[in-house]
Amino acid sequence: MVLPTDQANRLNELEMKIVLADDMLDQLNQTIFRQQQQIDALAQEVRMLRQQLPQDQNTSGTTLLDELPPHY
Repeated sequence: MVLPTDQANRLNELEMKIVLADDMLDQLNQTIFRQQQQIDALAQEVRMLRQQLPQDQNTSGTTLLDELPPHY
C-alpha cells in the first residue's frame, strides 16, 4: 500500500510523537519510583526519630516548655 506524501508525513509525525510520549512516560515512571523510595526512606527515618524521642525525654527530664528562650 502506497500512501500519498502528505499522509506519509503525517503518519511519520504521529509515530515520532508516540515514541516521544512513550519515552516521557518512562522517565516520569522512573521519577515517581525514585521519589517513592525517598518518601519511604524519610518515613522510616521519622519512625526511628519518634522511637528515640521518648527515650531522650525520659533521660533528660526536660520538656520543650522547660527550654523556652530567655526573652519569654
